[in-house]
Amino acid sequence: MKRATRKVIAAIMAAVLLVCIFPTAAYADNDKISALEEQIRKNKEEQEQTEGKIGESKEELENLQQTTEGLKGQLSSLNSNLTEVSNNLADLEEQIKAKNEEIEQTNVELAEAKEIEEAQYAAMKKRIQFMYEKQDYVLLEMLFGAASFSDLLNRNDYIEQLSKYDREQLEEFKATRTGIEEKEAKLEQEKKELDELKVEVEAEQSRVAGLVSQTSGKISSYQNEISSTEAEMLEYEKQLAEQKNNLAQLQKELEEERRLSQLAAQSAWRDISEISFADGDRYLLANLIYCEAGNQPYEGQVAVGAVVMNRVMSSVFPDTVVGVIYQNKQFSPVASGRLALALAEDHATAACYRAADEAMSGKTTVGNCLFFRTPIEGLSGTQIGGHIFY
Repeated sequence: MKRATRKVIAAIMAAVLLVCIFPTAAYADNDKISALEEQIRKNKEEQEQTEGKIGESKEELENLQQTTEGLKGQLSSLNSNLTEVSNNLADLEEQIKAKNEEIEQTNVELAEAKEIEEAQYAAMKKRIQFMYEKQDYVLLEMLFGAASFSDLLNRNDYIEQLSKYDREQLEEFKATRTGIEEKEAKLEQEKKELDELKVEVEAEQSRVAGLVSQTSGKISSYQNEISSTEAEMLEYEKQLAEQKNNLAQLQKELEEERRLSQLAAQSAWRDISEISFADGDRYLLANLIYCEAGNQPYEGQVAVGAVVMNRVMSSVFPDTVVGVIYQNKQFSPVASGRLALALAEDHATAACYRAADEAMSGKTTVGNCLFFRTPIEGLSGTQIGGHIFY
């Protein structure tokens, strides 16, 4: 069996034994606590601002809804008005149609009256002309044709009555024509008045229809604003829920950091000279440094090794390299299996071994820091490469 393989087996067995013996421990410093407190303060301010925006959105939504309801009432009234105006217009159009038919009938009657008057006038003219031109003949006919004097008087009376009848008929036809003409003029005036009223009603219909369209447009616009405000408010509420959740997480983290800070304050530190290294510690530490900081500057690789050694020297962590590295949920390469693969093939570079040697000798580039991670907002510490040490 190769020596490297024996080292791996020994390291893993020691890690399992130490994980069973030592409970999970942690540590926090005042800088991180202050950063958490500041982050919580900012988070509360953001939460208050979001709550204020939700309140403003609710108020705006209520105003928009009230305005929309008012416009809907106005639109209902306008539609009723438009219906009434349209009905009036339809009634006027029927009246105009009836008036046109009445005028047309009157024109027919007038034409007939004129024809009868002209015919009667023409007949009367012929009789008068005949009597004038044949006066002697008529008189002789009446004189010699009469059977008696009484018959002569009767014939004369007949002629006079005929003349009188003609005059009366002519006057009657004239009066009829005049009446029809007056009726026609009256109907034309009434139609003119109806046409003028129709123009006014059409203008009113157009005005009200315009108001209906304008009000409908306003309602549509306000409804769009309502939808937009509701969506905005939902987004704010979602944002508020996230902020509350983040705040709760930060408060839990702060409580945990305070607990760890109190625990760390009670801890004691050993000197590097008091540390006893097991066979394989160097191999294990170098491969952990490779997994955690193989792509980082050499200073960062030493810093990772120093964090492991600082934990070994702290009384709140296991007191061996194997115990610290394999402590539950402390180093992600252990949980992911990357460290096991690195140990199986010894991926550690010469720089990683040199950094492990310097750390195990007590050298540190990050003081007494016990933690490191990728940078996050609000976390203070010493940054080397892509890691913050705190």
